[in-house]
Amino acid sequence: MSPSLTVTAFFKSKLALACCLGALGTFSLSASAAAPEAGTFKMGIEPWLGYGQWHVAQSQGIFKQQGLEKVDIINFAEDKDINAALASGQIDGANIATHTAMAMVSAGLPIKVVLLLDQSETADALLVGKDITTLKDLKGKQVAFEEGTTSDILLHSAVNAAGLNWNDITPVPMPADSAGSALIAKRVTAAVTYEPYISAAKKQDPTLKMLYSGSSDPGLIGDVLVVRDSVLKEKPGQIAALIKSWDAALTHYQANTAADRALIAKAVGATPADLESAFDGVKYYSLAENKQVLSHSFSDQTFAHVLKAATAAGLIPKPVTAAEVIDASFVNSLP
Repeated sequence: MSPSLTVTAFFKSKLALACCLGALGTFSLSASAAAPEAGTFKMGIEPWLGYGQWHVAQSQGIFKQQGLEKVDIINFAEDKDINAALASGQIDGANIATHTAMAMVSAGLPIKVVLLLDQSETADALLVGKDITTLKDLKGKQVAFEEGTTSDILLHSAVNAAGLNWNDITPVPMPADSAGSALIAKRVTAAVTYEPYISAAKKQDPTLKMLYSGSSDPGLIGDVLVVRDSVLKEKPGQIAALIKSWDAALTHYQANTAADRALIAKAVGATPADLESAFDGVKYYSLAENKQVLSHSFSDQTFAHVLKAATAAGLIPKPVTAAEVIDASFVNSLP
């Protein structure tokens, strides 16, 4: 507080804040109760099974059931492409990694995290051949990974866990879908990638093993739904309906797991056999779980941990706070 702020002014500012918060609460409640606005919601997505419930929602007509006129799911091959589309306003929202959402807000992009989607446990991993047995063995070795992605964060975590410095390895930047192939071709000694590319690489070369994964650093690798601030203001009913659609799709998935896994596998360009164990490495978050964690442990603990790792990887231009990045009002106000 500024030394020049008088006691009276202080209490006035507190009163104004309380009024604003009250208005926000009213807005959130009315937003969740309102019917979705007319028009199309354009959603960016990548071939990652963690976003699978959107494919279930589309296939089962759940978007329509929740009153949404149309949800246009637009596929992107790489993080940089979906990030550019979000930044330019070509899409209304996107499914991205937690650290990517932080970086965007840090860079000044007006977006908010409105839903926690998934957490990767063994679906993001560092793969190595039979000659590498410990993380320390990576010293002096070439490691393939995609810069600015969850692979980047996970590799920094692995290097740190090994007691090594970043310059102890030879980073080889490339798209995640190429990293496994480079390892199989022995162009690199190790590769960080994610499903379905992990399963595809291990199928081609059964000698590959997982040396480090999301479960090695719990909470580090997760994904969120972000929406542009302007869309939050103009289409709050659509946002609420999208969140309810995700939850309804997850309920359907839990009751029809085999069929929905086959649907999701096809959507990400794989077969159920290719992803037989991959799904078990991903935790999906329900609406009830979002209510429990998004504005609590996720904001209070996980956020700081991911921010620290992303900052160490050089992905965050300037510090950001959970309050600047997360808007939990939608999940908290839904029944």
